[in-house]
Amino acid sequence: MAYTVGQVAKAAGVTVRTLHHYDEIGLLSPGGRSAAGYRRYDDADLDRLQLIRYYRELGFPLDEIAAILDDPASDPTAHLRRQHDLLTGRIGKLQDMVAAIELAMEARRMNISLTPEERFEVFGDFDPDAHADEARERWGESEAYRQSARRAAGYSKDDWLRIKAENEDWGRRFVEAMASGALADSPAAMDLAEEHRQIISRWFYDCSYEIHTGLADMYLTDPRFTEHYEKIRPGMAAYLAEAIHANAITRA
Repeated sequence: MAYTVGQVAKAAGVTVRTLHHYDEIGLLSPGGRSAAGYRRYDDADLDRLQLIRYYRELGFPLDEIAAILDDPASDPTAHLRRQHDLLTGRIGKLQDMVAAIELAMEARRMNISLTPEERFEVFGDFDPDAHADEARERWGESEAYRQSARRAAGYSKDDWLRIKAENEDWGRRFVEAMASGALADSPAAMDLAEEHRQIISRWFYDCSYEIHTGLADMYLTDPRFTEHYEKIRPGMAAYLAEAIHANAITRA
């Protein structure tokens, strides 16, 4: 069958001007002409146009599309396989983007659910938003981050206040253990290190001993974490890290 340029443009969702341009650059020249000289497209032309549209959707420039389609070594099956692989890769990337956006939305819900006054009451001078982007960049692909974001998204102000009170009570007792002169690998210190791990698991994500020791190392290598614990008591970052490692070795 033969189709007019208008029919082809309507069927393919392109403009007549686009088809004229494809003809001018040799990308898609119609298989025939009418007696009056008008373009006439056959089924083979439509098949080629379909391939052009696929490659354009994948972001290929017109000159590269022409080179691909005019390659004598290629065949229709090879084109379909190539497009399938490219589209599958794109779908995977888009799914990753959707997952990242959903995680960001969940994390944001935790923050915007509190008024400025409530945020100050819960977090004091610590701003969760200031660390949200970095947390996603460093741990966004991990199951621990996803689990933490899901849980945090559902917490109310009262939940955050309970978390704060629980952490403050743990910190007070940990400082008392330090002040007593107990070694970092003593049963008392290791029990508190284990409680620290369980608090994380209870409220945020399943904190394995491997993850917990990784956090301990970060308390010493990341100045912000070190500063946080040193403000509570000088030497606490190193003492806590040693207690966590000792606890992991003993219990794991």
